[in-house]
Amino acid sequence: MKREKKRVHPAERVSDEFRVAVSGVTPLPARNKAPLEKPRPGPRPRDRELDEAVTDTLSDSVPFTREPGEPLSFTRPGLQRQALRRLRRGGSRVEDEIDLHGLTVAQARPLLVAFLEHCGRTGARHVRIIHGKGLRSHTGEGVLKGMVASWLTQTADVLAFHEAKAADGGSGAVIVLLRGMRDEGPR
Repeated sequence: MKREKKRVHPAERVSDEFRVAVSGVTPLPARNKAPLEKPRPGPRPRDRELDEAVTDTLSDSVPFTREPGEPLSFTRPGLQRQALRRLRRGGSRVEDEIDLHGLTVAQARPLLVAFLEHCGRTGARHVRIIHGKGLRSHTGEGVLKGMVASWLTQTADVLAFHEAKAADGGSGAVIVLLRGMRDEGPR
């Protein structure tokens, strides 16, 4: 048969000499304890820091292709179909907008880049970009319309866009869904 050892509480193991030595000591109050670690700042995605550092990496030579007569529309792979459906129906409130129509490509590009950076800082997710219809263009299709679509597809924070409803600008504007601060959507 095995003998069970009697467990001795740590307080019982203290010698009498030690008890006498510490008998006059008073413990420190709990409120005087200093935290051992400094609070860490919240996580900040490295990609967002790179996007803020490099403001204009857009190319004018990347074409946006679509069938003639089809509305401007784009969706990043992995985005839920419901989000694009809501965008097409105009179900979300437009939080900000920029009007580029009447500008040249060279004038519009830095304004669009600045606008998208502004939206990233303010947290705007549903925005309208008015590019105009291009009715005075010799091809009948606006140059700026195609360039805005191309630039938006090159911007990582743009999750989707769709041509606006008639009341919101029709074929002369797009409604854009931007990545939010905490979105983990596709890149």
